[in-house]
Amino acid sequence: MPTIRIDDTEYELEQLSADARAQLASLHFVDSELTRLQGLVAALQTARMAYAKALKEALPNFEADTIHLN
Repeated sequence: MPTIRIDDTEYELEQLSADARAQLASLHFVDSELTRLQGLVAALQTARMAYAKALKEALPNFEADTIHLN
C-alpha cells in the first residue's frame, strides 16, 4: 500500500480521510505550481538581464560604470 510520511509519521494513503486526501492533493498542486513559477521567475530574470545588456549597448556613448538599471 502507498504511504506518505508527514512529520516523521508514516500514513497509509488508503486509510486517510477524504478531507486529508483532498488537503494532500491541494498541497501537491501548490508545490507543483511553486516549482513551475520558480522556473518562470528564473527565465524572466535571465531575459531581463539580456534586455538590460542590449539596452545599454544600444545607448549612445555607453560607459559601463555610469548606467545602473534596477
